[in-house]
Amino acid sequence: MRGVTFLKLYSRIFLILLLTVAVTIFSLRPILSIRDFWKINNYHVPVLLFLAAVVFILSFVISLMVYLTIVKTKKRLIETLQQLNSGNYNKPSKPLESFSGFGESLEEIENELTLLRQKMMQLSREVQELSSVPKLVGSETKEEILEQERHRIARELHDSVSQQLFAAMMLLSALDEKSQELPDHTQKSLKLIKAIVNESQSEMRALLLHLRPIKLEGKTLRKGIEQLLNELKTKIEIQLKWEIAPIDTIPGVEDHLFRIVQELLSNTLRHAKAKTLEVYLLQNEQEISLRIFDDGVGFDPSVTKAGSYGLMNIQERVSSLGGTCKIISFPNQGTIIDIRIPNTMED
Repeated sequence: MRGVTFLKLYSRIFLILLLTVAVTIFSLRPILSIRDFWKINNYHVPVLLFLAAVVFILSFVISLMVYLTIVKTKKRLIETLQQLNSGNYNKPSKPLESFSGFGESLEEIENELTLLRQKMMQLSREVQELSSVPKLVGSETKEEILEQERHRIARELHDSVSQQLFAAMMLLSALDEKSQELPDHTQKSLKLIKAIVNESQSEMRALLLHLRPIKLEGKTLRKGIEQLLNELKTKIEIQLKWEIAPIDTIPGVEDHLFRIVQELLSNTLRHAKAKTLEVYLLQNEQEISLRIFDDGVGFDPSVTKAGSYGLMNIQERVSSLGGTCKIISFPNQGTIIDIRIPNTMED
């Protein structure tokens, strides 16, 4: 397609220049005839052939310059539209290349793109603000009801199941000290039971993490996440690494991001069987990015059900903020979750 377009452009410019030369020669007929022109040499070449070669080369150069300018302008238009499509509303677009006859049209297109970017950024900001507005159910908000229920279930699990698991582990540890006196098959069974109870304790810790309050309760997002990770570091046998930058956004978005981090950590601890876990939360002029890596068992996103690993709820939260959630995972090769939220804060 590009080659055909260039040939059409070249043929038109070539014909224009050729006609210009022909008209010039025709206008000189009263002075010189065609035979006289043919006899005139320039660099030992008949002047008519010389003019034809000049027209050919000049047409090619002009056509190439115009064509490259058009392609460059088209490329920048596509880049600008791709930025808008990916949610990078704050990133300024490069000025469109202007050339004679198209300057005003390109300026109009550039102005329309600027207005479109501003409108999309405003819509994204409104979506984020609406997603943070509490939804009333009777006299209480939906979030308040869910938080109360989470507190109740977490308290019951901690006071009953968690304590029972702790007591069972203490008894098993006491038996383990005297296991040398037991038969081999009993020792194997004891180790298996101890491993199951230990795994159940880890599962319980992850579940209690999932049931924690979803709000930051006055803390900044950075402080809330770092406090959560430091607490996990003392309770879970997993190597943690993180980089949490200060995030400047509306409080409702902070609560959503905090909950997303909680759910991702809970899912990783419950399902991934990972030995290392990395969390990165960063912000630039265009977006807020959250990336989580683990070296766990992984999975195949193309065949895994939508609700597996609890990712459906996370994807819904991200979508409500106008963001994107990309999952990269392979069996036995770990998982990468890349979340990007448009930065709608004005400078």
